[in-house]
Amino acid sequence: MSRPGFVLDVDERTPPLVVHQGEGFRLERLPLGSKVIYPPDSLPGIRDVDAAIRNALLHPHGTEPLPELLRAGMRLTIVFDDLSLPLPQMQTPDVRQRIIEHVLEMAAAKGVDDVELIAANALHRRMTPAELRRTVGDRVFRAFFPEHLKNHDAEDRDNLLHMGKTRHGEDVEINRRAAESDLIVYVNITLTAMSGGAKSVSVGLASYRSLRHHHNVHTLRHSNSFNDPPNSAMHHSYERMKGLIDEHVKVFTIETTLNNDTFPSSMGFLNKREWEWNVRDQATYLGVKRANELMPKKTRRRIWQNTAAPYGVTGVHAGLQSEVHPLTLQNVHRQQRTEVNGQSDIAIYGLPYICPYNVNSVMNPILVMSLGLGYFFNLYMNKPIVRQGGVAIFYHPVPNEFHPVHHPSYIDFFEEILTESTDPVLLETKYEEQFATDPWYIQLYRNSYAYHGVHPFYMWYWGAHALEHLGDVIFVGGNRKTTARMGFRSATTLADALEMAKDTVGGSPSISYLHAPPLALADVR
Repeated sequence: MSRPGFVLDVDERTPPLVVHQGEGFRLERLPLGSKVIYPPDSLPGIRDVDAAIRNALLHPHGTEPLPELLRAGMRLTIVFDDLSLPLPQMQTPDVRQRIIEHVLEMAAAKGVDDVELIAANALHRRMTPAELRRTVGDRVFRAFFPEHLKNHDAEDRDNLLHMGKTRHGEDVEINRRAAESDLIVYVNITLTAMSGGAKSVSVGLASYRSLRHHHNVHTLRHSNSFNDPPNSAMHHSYERMKGLIDEHVKVFTIETTLNNDTFPSSMGFLNKREWEWNVRDQATYLGVKRANELMPKKTRRRIWQNTAAPYGVTGVHAGLQSEVHPLTLQNVHRQQRTEVNGQSDIAIYGLPYICPYNVNSVMNPILVMSLGLGYFFNLYMNKPIVRQGGVAIFYHPVPNEFHPVHHPSYIDFFEEILTESTDPVLLETKYEEQFATDPWYIQLYRNSYAYHGVHPFYMWYWGAHALEHLGDVIFVGGNRKTTARMGFRSATTLADALEMAKDTVGGSPSISYLHAPPLALADVR
């Protein structure tokens, strides 16, 4: 039986606690009285995943079994989440591969021969052939790539279909092949409550013309938490768009959830609570940390990029999205939800290495900001961990570096736009369209492996809700020049950061530390 989430009150007996910081981690002693929010222990994974997938496809929610929806002569489009999920990447075989293989076997048995596979990457960078192969497996890759296994191209005007507008005037424009199919089968991994559901097709297969309606400052500021869909203006927009999409094409959704087995056995101590470490765990920590610090930067990065999580699959549900997604969210909450009594003046977050999909994200200050303020700050259900006007302290060595191939628009955004202002409303009004329609950025997005030109703006807006809520943001270990450019402050140590925070919250602040990863979803009462 998995133990529930737990809030630890730090006292004299509390050992130093692990804090993640990019491609590394450290032990940190927190002030007495601090609250530490731990996720529930990992739920047991399903023993026979293939049997669970087959059962879900044959006994779906709200619709006929998948084989009854398949017929010879139909157009079938299988769409799957890109490699931005899960974080970190999962060990192979990826659950998407397993599901796609089952769907293809059922389609072949029914004589379906017009099949396309599309990675739902929206305005993310394209997945490389190696990444596609890792996600769908060798057999599917060899059979379909490159003609019938592709990335979605949000700038291929000939292969986009404008379906109309929602009652709120939102353009709905998605991939034409998918929109004109007899059936879309969407294969999803829901890592957090912000993913899956109506978001899958309406975002993953959309163009800028559609995405601008919910990836904007106003909508994101009016989303209580991205992980609280009923109170998220962003998710309300997804739902409206999904309603219009459903009028045009049938979507059969397959959603999966994972447990919290984030780290492989070689770093298994990171999956445990520190006071439960045995002598072997303590020795492993010291050895791994020392080796990590002594490695050349490129070697360290390569090892982190090749690290895969041994996630267990905790649920597979298929059918109508409206009936599937509530079951998916139940599984997410069962694995991540931790009750927290009250808000704090200061919240502390460790920002970990993400995954190889966002390669060199640790070298991109804008993505670091988005990871902290947009992702980790929003790991709550209905009320932030930190009170209005409080302080967020993030651990990350925010650098002043970029990867020029993957992030050309990010470099220009940082070097040119942020020198004028950090105000998201001003940036959106004055510069977004210029970056979104720039021919060079579009060329790099379509033919290289670059993010879309508007992507840095969206990542900046991703933190707009947090910035409106917080009184100060401090990065422990961050490059001072870089953090200042983004409007934040930098501290050398936690003690320095807490001293700086006194300017905002006074001399005796309450403190909470979100101990993640593994992921915890704070249910603040």
